[in-house]
Amino acid sequence: MQNSTVSELEKQVEQTTTTCCIVGGGPGGAVLALALARQGIPITLLEAHTDFDRAFRGDVIYPSTLTILDELGLIEPVLRLHHTKRSQIIYEMGDVSMVMADLSHLKTRYPFIAMINQAELLELIVREAKQYPGFRLIMGARMEELLKEQEKVCGVRYRTHEGWGEVRADLVVGADGRFSRVRKLTGLKPEKVSSSLDVLWFRISRKPEDSTEGLLRFGNQRVVALLDRPDHWQIGYVIPKGKYQEVRAASLESFRQSLVEICPVFADRVEELQEWRQISVLSVDADCLPRWYAPGVLLLGDAAHTMSPVGGVGINCAIQDAIVAANVLGHKLKKHSVQIQDLAEIQHQRELSTKFLLRYQYFLQKRLLDATINSSKAFSIPPVIRVLFGIPFTRDFLVRMIVFGPRPAHVKQ
Repeated sequence: MQNSTVSELEKQVEQTTTTCCIVGGGPGGAVLALALARQGIPITLLEAHTDFDRAFRGDVIYPSTLTILDELGLIEPVLRLHHTKRSQIIYEMGDVSMVMADLSHLKTRYPFIAMINQAELLELIVREAKQYPGFRLIMGARMEELLKEQEKVCGVRYRTHEGWGEVRADLVVGADGRFSRVRKLTGLKPEKVSSSLDVLWFRISRKPEDSTEGLLRFGNQRVVALLDRPDHWQIGYVIPKGKYQEVRAASLESFRQSLVEICPVFADRVEELQEWRQISVLSVDADCLPRWYAPGVLLLGDAAHTMSPVGGVGINCAIQDAIVAANVLGHKLKKHSVQIQDLAEIQHQRELSTKFLLRYQYFLQKRLLDATINSSKAFSIPPVIRVLFGIPFTRDFLVRMIVFGPRPAHVKQ
């Protein structure tokens, strides 16, 4: 039996067979494809777009991910990519600065965050995977249907500009992000994590004399995240959820002035924002599936647990999912003997770390971000934030847990 959304007469199907079909060429999907290809397992990776460049891809690479890239033999070429290093995360509140995270205290070879263009990182990972004969990448391939036999997923049907294709596989992995089509077709329903925030996302040019550190700036009813890029600042301006039209109605000039009030350094270039279409609205949403799998299909990364942008944890969480999946499934896929309990084991190994990060994001959102933008009082650092992040011991413990989690993932050699 097969799921069907279009007439069979419309399809000129190219049929192929593989061991594992991965839908989604983001960080989780690409790393899983590489990790399995290294074990000699035939892989087909489907990416819906024709390139890896996206406006809203995250670039924050944690020490845990750098360690995994080292274990995959990629750390030298990765660090040859243009990147900036950050060992501290600094929150500025008016005239007061507070170190919220100091990664230099971590016991790791890579005690820093690397800001790396995600498209370049993905291209490097895929280029490495292509060295293995069992790896196949299809760009511009939008997955449309799941193929089923006896209530078990046994492949996918996809569409490209050239027509239809079909991949039969022992296992289908949905790594296709927060709007996962694999998740939708599987029928798995996530549990939502409430959010009261949206983010306005835009760019301002960067000058050579600008600080090399990214910052979070807090002011009266305002929070602005500054992410450093080679030639510009990527800026996230936090607003209450659903309030974009009110911000827009107040005029672009009013918005520019609000930005300058909290970031005076941009006074000489804020006029670069000439129209609202330069500014995108990102919804800060998070959710988690109670079950990440079904017969013949596994979901990873945002497809299984959508992370909010808070803390930049999404890429790193997806890559750790991928490594655990490769460790658990490698020998099973070689023997064509993957069972539902193997998929459950992947969720078991990753669930504690994932739920910790989701709760951490929710805590920061409520106690810090919400407390700032929804307060009618002058801004002050909430007492609980002073305690947790102002005391080095508690701050360093939280940093270790956020970066590596209670059960760090490593490549099984």
